[in-house]
Amino acid sequence: MHQPLLIKNILMHARRTFPATEIVSRTGEECTKTHSIEEIGKRAAQLSHALIALKIKTGDRVATLAWNDHRHLELYYAVSGIGAVCHTINPRLPQKQLGYIIEHANDALIFVDEGLVGLLDAVLRLIKNRPKIIVLGDAGVPLPLSSFGAELSNYEEMIANYEVHFEYADFDENTASGLCYTSGTTGSPKGVLYSHRSTTLHAMQVALSFS
Repeated sequence: MHQPLLIKNILMHARRTFPATEIVSRTGEECTKTHSIEEIGKRAAQLSHALIALKIKTGDRVATLAWNDHRHLELYYAVSGIGAVCHTINPRLPQKQLGYIIEHANDALIFVDEGLVGLLDAVLRLIKNRPKIIVLGDAGVPLPLSSFGAELSNYEEMIANYEVHFEYADFDENTASGLCYTSGTTGSPKGVLYSHRSTTLHAMQVALSFS
């Protein structure tokens, strides 16, 4: 009963209780992919190892400019699981606001869907900092052309060689886990920071509505 409310525990519970339950996501106009919760857990573990190899540490912001698919789900668990902050960026915002958000958050990494590389390319031309870019796409598929050139890396190729097990540590449940910025407000977008505790309680509340 006495344990910190950490996002990793949601995934651990799901893997113990519903390992074969399928998660189906659309990755393109005519493409869907299916993974079990156990598979998602293993891939999130590989991503956690990759993030540490990229020197991501507690409190670092890791951004996602992406749609909601299985890779985005893995990012939520892997980033928060190592104590970093998953910064979800709304691709529908104006480029100037996107640039402001990336600079203000001081993102160390940006994970971007293949179809949004052109948008990110245009946005990063407007700002000074240059985070490392990981493209969320299938292995072996040529990376989209952009001014980043060799700076682009492929998600699947990046995680492929890492172990499928990761020992997630316990830490203070009030540690930041997620970052979102407002839209449609006066002035510049404002950052809203979520903790592991608040996110876990939100998840529990949503689950109770279906019970």
